[in-house]
Amino acid sequence: MANSMTGYGQAQVSRSGYQISCEVRSVNHRYLDTNIRIPRRYALLEDYIKEEVKKYVSRGRLEFTISIEKTEAKARNIKVDKELAITYHKYLKEIADDANITSQIKVIDLFRLPEVFSLEEDTEDLDEIWPILQTALIEAMESLVGMRIREGEFLVKDILQRTNLIADMVEHLEQRSPQVVKEHTEKLRQRISELMEHELPDEGRIYQEAALFADRINVTEEIVRLQSHIQHLRDLIQEQDSVGRKCDFLVQEMFRETNTIASKANDFEMSRIVVEAKAELEKIREQLQNLE
Repeated sequence: MANSMTGYGQAQVSRSGYQISCEVRSVNHRYLDTNIRIPRRYALLEDYIKEEVKKYVSRGRLEFTISIEKTEAKARNIKVDKELAITYHKYLKEIADDANITSQIKVIDLFRLPEVFSLEEDTEDLDEIWPILQTALIEAMESLVGMRIREGEFLVKDILQRTNLIADMVEHLEQRSPQVVKEHTEKLRQRISELMEHELPDEGRIYQEAALFADRINVTEEIVRLQSHIQHLRDLIQEQDSVGRKCDFLVQEMFRETNTIASKANDFEMSRIVVEAKAELEKIREQLQNLE
């Protein structure tokens, strides 16, 4: 069954000195559009992420927020230049003695001096980080897909209900079409009788005019195609593959057939049914925009 393109997933994994969290939001889009927010020093992993995402979804705009933090096992090291600190201390004391001022030098004062200490980070291996990130990514994507499946079920149910309504309307159109010809023939006979007063109308001429009228308003082909499209839509929307685009194209064809019926129909009741059918088709098309 078709999935929705709207969903949310998140996961967090702590392993090998790293804590990685992955959050993903998905909305509808014509194609697959993946946007990733990740710390710059891990930007080279974006291609790996996009390839993994393709295994789970084929359409939609996906927004990823990924954080990668080092745990204590991977904490940054502080490098202290002890010789430089001692040298600073020596010269500060000499200056204090020469200036005849009290020397009150604290350790924190030495740490504030240039290049006494610096933060040193170990070189990170992206091949070591990727398996951890991949685990978080898979969990987040499985959560996202689960939500998209559940929402997709609701969308498909709604679309099928509206499709059934349209099928009933098409059946009414099919039943109404020959009745329109009969009513037109009877009205034609009455008008001719009124014009000719007491003379009998030419039944052959009446039937000839009725046949021409029936041919002009004949919507049998359109109704047959509509019925075929309806059954195709029912079958297509319950397939497992990505069907959003196919269904959207099918609905466009259904619009075309209903518009043709509306242009041919010379009857208020048929026109009313067509308007209602088009309203339901528009709602179906809106729902299809959210299907993968």
